[in-house]
Amino acid sequence: MRTRNRDFFEPWEPTQSARHFTLTGQRDEIDRSLSDAKRDVRYAFGVFLTANDELVGRVALSNVSRGAWQNATLGYYIDEAHNHRGYATDAVKLALRFAFSSAGLHRVQAAVLSRNVASRRVLEKAGFTREGRSTKYLQINGVWEDHEMFAVTAEDWDGLEP
Repeated sequence: MRTRNRDFFEPWEPTQSARHFTLTGQRDEIDRSLSDAKRDVRYAFGVFLTANDELVGRVALSNVSRGAWQNATLGYYIDEAHNHRGYATDAVKLALRFAFSSAGLHRVQAAVLSRNVASRRVLEKAGFTREGRSTKYLQINGVWEDHEMFAVTAEDWDGLEP
């Protein structure tokens, strides 16, 4: 999926090494994710179709901070062939359920490129509130880019969860 979507993801994410797009690179990423979860610093989840267990994306809670903040940063992507079907929104909602119910976080934040309208819509549908703009926030595809900042807290989530 990562190889197939390399060009599709390129405008939206940091530059990746060529190794990232290999089977070995992806196995290493999975191993790092498992290790990070054990250390309570990142939780990454595959997004699979229930009909056939096809991997169609990933959602992750990264930069987990404990202490007074109890915060994580949300990131996600969906295979281009499966975009605009609600999978990202569903995956984000499930990640939030995990964040607030299992991981005991208080806040989850996400940064989105202003031009990424579809991703902003995912966050809005999942209950996030826009908090502002961060200039030159992340280096995306080799360029420091401004991002719109969104967040949701456990209190907000309690009112949204069915």
